[in-house]
Amino acid sequence: MSLIMSLNDTCEAYDKSVYYFYNKTGKNISAEWRAHDYVVVGLGLPICIFIILANMLVVAAIIINRQFHFPIYYLLGNMAAADLFAGISYLYLVFHTGPWTIKLTIKEWFVRGALINMSLTASVVNLLAVAVERHQTIFTMQLHSTMTKWRVVMLIVFIWLVAVIMGLVPTMGWNCVCDLTTCSTVAPLYSRSFLVFWAVLNLLAFFIMVAVYSHIFIYVRRRNRLMSPHTDQPTHNQTVISLMKTMSMILGAFVICWTPGLVILLLDGLSCSECEVLKYEKYCLVLAECNSLVNPIIYSFRDKDMRNTYKRILCFPWRRMRQHEGPSGIRFESVKTGAPPEKNNYNSTSLEPISEQRLLK
Repeated sequence: MSLIMSLNDTCEAYDKSVYYFYNKTGKNISAEWRAHDYVVVGLGLPICIFIILANMLVVAAIIINRQFHFPIYYLLGNMAAADLFAGISYLYLVFHTGPWTIKLTIKEWFVRGALINMSLTASVVNLLAVAVERHQTIFTMQLHSTMTKWRVVMLIVFIWLVAVIMGLVPTMGWNCVCDLTTCSTVAPLYSRSFLVFWAVLNLLAFFIMVAVYSHIFIYVRRRNRLMSPHTDQPTHNQTVISLMKTMSMILGAFVICWTPGLVILLLDGLSCSECEVLKYEKYCLVLAECNSLVNPIIYSFRDKDMRNTYKRILCFPWRRMRQHEGPSGIRFESVKTGAPPEKNNYNSTSLEPISEQRLLK
């Protein structure tokens, strides 16, 4: 990155402060703390912490519970990892926004933008991968893909490689540092052409995903109606439909949360002076942030096994403590006898699932 940025050292505006670019594009920025700055930091900080902890819980649940060791759940785990990364990106943004923005160097400003771009790209590409996986699996009348773990790992690596590349595109030269006439308003160091490209690319991906999921859902419902009087596997069909409903909710939440922000970027890139993009910018950013908050709630709401795994993880320290305490709460050590102690599944400190249940009831 330093090599790429050094190529712009000859630009006249390269040595200017971030405030110079904000002032040039008409985006108001103040060195004094205002009421809404305190609100942004006060609300943003706990939300970011919750996003990070909640998605860490999702990733841990998928790793621990062997019922989730299938390609679709590995991809959902990667989606949670993207949301976790988004939480970290928003946390970085919270501490580099408002009056702190004036103190940023150009490189630091690009890092702030790159983190947000990477988290969005990782989520979009991951949802596209899930759409392809579901299409391939359901149209071959299977519940889970036959994709090997090695291929899943390679797919996840590819997703993050694309995310890193797309996040660094503005840093690698597609910016307005050397051409101030092309600077955008919402992101004063990004060129308007990049905003148009970025918004159109992601909106097109949204359209493709909605079309694929709609096709899959219509096919599953139609097949279920045709097979229900004759099939011997009603539970299998309901599981497929339930899984598709879960994925549809995740996709729907993603599209709802991100589309307004992408439309704002598109309008800004098209130089829509009457659109008042700055008036709605903050609200769109908050809405996009909420997407990383909603996904863990969807997982727990739709999947009983996921909820039970959450409980086992959260209650694990408490069960370990109770293992060595008597009824009075006084800690004691077990007395060894000739007969082995009876195993009690309820008080077990194991994080493995106690019973095998159907996926996504």
